[in-house]
Parts: sequence; structure tokens; C-alpha cells
Amino acid sequence: MADLQARLTELADECADLDALVADVSPEDWARRTPAPGWTIATQIAHLAWTDDIAVLAATDPDGFQVELTKALHKIGTVADEAALERARQPADELLASWRAGRDALAKALRDVPDGTRLPWFGPPMAPATMASARLMETWAHGQDVADALAVTRTPAARLRSVAHIGVRTRDFAFALRDKPVPTDEFRVELIAPDGSIWAWGPEDATQLVTGPALDFCLLVTQRRNRADLALRTDGADADAWLGIAQAFAGPPGRGREPSAP
Repeated sequence: MADLQARLTELADECADLDALVADVSPEDWARRTPAPGWTIATQIAHLAWTDDIAVLAATDPDGFQVELTKALHKIGTVADEAALERARQPADELLASWRAGRDALAKALRDVPDGTRLPWFGPPMAPATMASARLMETWAHGQDVADALAVTRTPAARLRSVAHIGVRTRDFAFALRDKPVPTDEFRVELIAPDGSIWAWGPEDATQLVTGPALDFCLLVTQRRNRADLALRTDGADADAWLGIAQAFAGPPGRGREPSAP
């Protein structure tokens, strides 16, 4: 429960930071385009609101979630886009209110999940604390699109470690998603945290190594920046291949982002 509360606090803080970015945005600017093709600021928030609501369903009504999952399987790669575009048609104040209500409902639902329960999801089932971290990852990623649309530079926080952790844990998923052989060697990931300390995963003597700023790693695994624009380094062919396909989120392979202009 302590771990869950810590993750929920991180999620609440991430939501609050994004909320502060959009709370005073004019209705016209809600229609501003973001780096995600076809998505506006409104679409980004609508997507988060929809996904929070689906996560509440997973936590409170697993059978109802399975119904939604079955529907999604018939629309692989489009169900989230369709839901976001539909909800983005709401007036800005209504959309913002629904997102706020949904994330509060999700926090309560996750606290009420019995110990030991794993929640169904579009990927593997997960514990409530993992669900909170996954929602943090997605909120941070879509918040980056909003920040880019508004030309705002965000200050990375310590909670970015949870995003990086998901990025590391989804290594095998990224290979399997693309029908590529999953590496058998262990990896070492060493990232420079916002405070200058080192976040590390894997054995120190691993032959496959990834190093660089934690922010850059998180931007890569959420596919918010092209690898060419990031200060990440690898040692080992498998590590290099991983950074070319890394994906921390469920669903079909992402399209990623084009490199910035020279």
C-alpha cells in the first residue's frame, strides 16, 4: 500500500503540472496542433480522460473492461484515436472538468483494489501501483506534446524515474511487438537523474549498456523525440537495436517522431 500511495502521489503531481499548463489556455488554443499528427491540445487531454475512465473500469468492473477490450481488438490501432477525437469535441471547460473528475476517480478506485489483485489491461495485467505508474508515464508523455505545442520547456522531476523504469521493463515487449528475437543477454541501463545522481538497472558487468540523461531516455521510450536528437549512448549490438525500437506504451508499434531540422 505504501508503494501504491507513492505512485499515486507521483501521478497526482504529474497531472497537476499538466493541469497548470492547460487551465488558462484560451478555447482557441485548445485547438492548437501538437506534434502528434492530427491531435490538438484538446485531443491530448481527451485521450488522457478516456484512458483514465477505462482504467477505472479495469479496477472496478473487470467484466465491463473485457467488453471494452473486445471492442478494441476489432479496432486495433484506432480505438484510442477515435475516443480521443470524439471527446475532444466537448467545450474546453467541460473536457477539463471531466479529466479532473476521472483522475480523482481513478485514484480512489486503485486505493480500493484488494491486495494481491492484478488489473486487466490492453497489455499484461498489472498491480494497482503499476497501473498508477503507467498512467504517470502516459500523462507525462502526452503532457510533453502539450508543452511542445505551447513552446514550454518543462523541468524534469524525480518522478521521472517511474517513467524510466517502465521503459527498462518493456525492453522485451518492444522486440516481441516487432516480431524480433528477444535478446538473451542482460542489459545495464545507467541514467543521469535530474539531480545529477545515477539511476541504474541491470548488472554492472552486463555487456549490453545504455547510458545518458534520464530525460532523454524517457523521451525516447515514449517516442516523443527521435533518437538522433538525444544524448543516449550504447555499447553492444542488442542495446543499439533496442534504442531503435523502444516503446514503453501498449498498443501497435508507434511511429515515433522525425529528427529535428539541422
